[in-house]
Amino acid sequence: MMQEILKQITLPEWFGVLFSVIQVLLARKNNVNNYLFGIAGILLTLYVMLTSKLYAEFTLNLYYLIMSIYGWLYWKFGKQKSEMEISVTSASEKWIAGGIVLGTFSLFWFFLTHFTDSDVPVWDSLVSAFAWAGMWLMARRKIENWVILNISNIISIPLLLHKELYLYAVLTSFLFLVAISGYMEWQKIIKTKANAQY
Repeated sequence: MMQEILKQITLPEWFGVLFSVIQVLLARKNNVNNYLFGIAGILLTLYVMLTSKLYAEFTLNLYYLIMSIYGWLYWKFGKQKSEMEISVTSASEKWIAGGIVLGTFSLFWFFLTHFTDSDVPVWDSLVSAFAWAGMWLMARRKIENWVILNISNIISIPLLLHKELYLYAVLTSFLFLVAISGYMEWQKIIKTKANAQY
């Protein structure tokens, strides 16, 4: 059984997952170079999602690519030409994140049900909707990105198993755990910064 599963895993899957693991570990440590590994992993994942007919996740990865480039630049330079600091999401940013979830879910669900042969339009759309909002918060270096991304991860695991993308299901389970520790790590950074100011 395990040998059969391993035989199904392609090289783009192996390397896409490897680069994604490195990316999320660097993000947890608040290392700006996480985006460079993320971009490499995303390019490989685009191919895998397209061949698996996970069209919303394919589009999500295009978005990840754009947001990774934006995030790298924003973290690196921001408005003040120095690295952006971790912060808590403001009320207006929460509304924007909620709007991203609702808007992207509606668009993906409509597109997948009317224009593709997707057999999982609701689940694919939900995963992508929460991930779009989480990635936007990550790019803006907001601590709540970990919570929103974990909602996406919880929905994504059974979807990936259904599609027999076992390595990506394992990766997503790993990402779920890293997001929990990432949230705690970023919380410590915020508290340390606050204590240093007093």
